[in-house]
Amino acid sequence: MKTLTKELQESISPSKALELLKDGNKRFVSNLKINRNLLQQANETSDGQHPFAVILSCIDSRTSAELIFDQGLGDVFSVRIAGNIINEDILGSMEFGCKVAGSKIIVVLGHTKCGAIKGACDHVEMGNLTALLTKIRPAVDDEVTVKENRNSGNSVFVEKVSSINVKRTVKAIIERSPILKEMIASGQIGIVGGTHDISTGEVEFYDDTLILK
Repeated sequence: MKTLTKELQESISPSKALELLKDGNKRFVSNLKINRNLLQQANETSDGQHPFAVILSCIDSRTSAELIFDQGLGDVFSVRIAGNIINEDILGSMEFGCKVAGSKIIVVLGHTKCGAIKGACDHVEMGNLTALLTKIRPAVDDEVTVKENRNSGNSVFVEKVSSINVKRTVKAIIERSPILKEMIASGQIGIVGGTHDISTGEVEFYDDTLILK
């Protein structure tokens, strides 16, 4: 697998970027990962990096974007925070990744059985975690189909909230970053949300969040 250069990055369209991620996830699920010389990639990217994707995912130890999409060093910008939420710092990082460094797609990636989502469902309050979970609470409130047992003990409720949280984050990125909004509108980059099943390794992308020109 070739190390990404500026020329290779520029040749990748937003739709191709999504295809690369889908193909990588298929390899991961099939345990057919590409054999990479990571030390060589480290050397070849030492003077510059040209990732093709920005992936916002959770800090969960089972949800490493590089692994589940079978990517190497220099291929993706990996932004990780509990509950895959956004704030000004993360938006700024995404703007750098796309506007400055040339990435072609933004992925917001939730995952099953997410502890942060469960915490928000249970109204957990603990130190600085309280403020973080507050950012997920609107997704809990938006889930109106489950009437009883609206807590972490209800796995169906948890996964519905997780999906809503991903979709809210995709929408918020577009609403809160004029830079990224313009790049998406002009087709320079794409954006999509999805969920990683920690049991199977499979990533499901949400078509109703996909914006590709």
